[in-house]
Amino acid sequence: MEGTSTLPPATMLAPAERSRRIAGIQRGALTLLVIGGALNYVDRATLSIGNVLIRQDLGLSVADMGLLLSAFLWAYAFAQLPAGVLVDRVGPRRLLTAAIMLWSFAQAVAGFVAGFGQFVVTRVVLGLGEAPQFPTAARVVRDWFGPRDRGTATGIWNTSSMLGNAISAPLLTFLMLWFGWRWMFAIMGIAGLVVAAVWYGLYRDPHAVALTAAENRYRTEGDTTGEGQPVTMTEWRRLFACRTTWGMIMGFFGAIYITWVFTAWLPGYLELQRHMSIKATGWATAVPFVAGIFGSLFGGWLCDRLMLRHGLSPLNSRKYPMAAALTGMALCTIAAALVESNLLAIVFISGAMFLGYVSTSSAWAMASVAAPTNCTASLGSMQNFGGYLGGALAPMITGFIVQGTGSFVPALLFSAAVGLVCAVGYLIIIRQPITAAQLGAEG
Repeated sequence: MEGTSTLPPATMLAPAERSRRIAGIQRGALTLLVIGGALNYVDRATLSIGNVLIRQDLGLSVADMGLLLSAFLWAYAFAQLPAGVLVDRVGPRRLLTAAIMLWSFAQAVAGFVAGFGQFVVTRVVLGLGEAPQFPTAARVVRDWFGPRDRGTATGIWNTSSMLGNAISAPLLTFLMLWFGWRWMFAIMGIAGLVVAAVWYGLYRDPHAVALTAAENRYRTEGDTTGEGQPVTMTEWRRLFACRTTWGMIMGFFGAIYITWVFTAWLPGYLELQRHMSIKATGWATAVPFVAGIFGSLFGGWLCDRLMLRHGLSPLNSRKYPMAAALTGMALCTIAAALVESNLLAIVFISGAMFLGYVSTSSAWAMASVAAPTNCTASLGSMQNFGGYLGGALAPMITGFIVQGTGSFVPALLFSAAVGLVCAVGYLIIIRQPITAAQLGAEG
């Protein structure tokens, strides 16, 4: 049957109690994940904020800066595949500590580069180090939250990307104006090393905590096999043979493609296409990102609500909101492209970002129920790989279309078409969770 799961409907099984200790661990873990995720996004924005001064000091062209900006995205996308399996094999505590230290080291070193080649290396290492952040978050939610609470938890940590986007410009601009662009990089690198130390000092994987039987029942009831077992390379490879994996990759490609069209081009679109002033653009650009924060929280809450109150299976409680929100995101993008009013354009773009983060929260929540426990980060990273292929392609394709047509309208309509196709694919391709038997796992 479509969407089958080992978890009985909510009306047939009373949910296990969440102890005060588990609740405290959950609050601490989510707080650290939001801080780490926000830092992740602030650090990747340093190059954009320092763009003009860096080009002047290092004698770089606009084309050179474009290559530097894309170097991070491509490294980040392809590093997703090994990142997920490393999280599942090594564990969130040690792996995320090492990842934050790696990207923070790259960030600090970027403040001392002497030329283009050295800068490319630091951006590639930054992408490699940042790759495990969100697959780790998906695994932490799977480890510490019961199935009926994972959507809300996912929505909370997923806000870190919007929070990072919101604070990056004022924070980094302040650091750059007071200390210079080189020390802006160095200070952020030092801050990251502090965050890594705090994560390692405070967070614990479940096997390192003496949990009671009731606490373990809350965490794992209804989950498939794999609790406490490291993912094998055979299981990891066989994830690629499952249609659910490809449905998740396709859906996330569409969501991140449209998101990155706006992330990379929104200021330019408002100034060039809508003829808005730089001052007005600064305020208008912030509104859609604030909407994204609320979308992330709502998307996570909605998944849990559909499962607990309306009896949907864990898989379908994620699948339907993701597909519906991605469809709505595409329709809002079409409306934003075609309306004449600048105000309405901002409203529709904000709607697109709200729905975009409903879709990404639902998609990340899917990673916590769509495969055996020990494959959670691996599956999430495969999904994120697909998403950031879209993220890497979106700015380039948009630029080519705008250059060729002289207008952003065809580029926005194309991105909407991508989203609609991916939403339909997500809905049709994903039918049931991936089982241990499909992966050839023992037990």
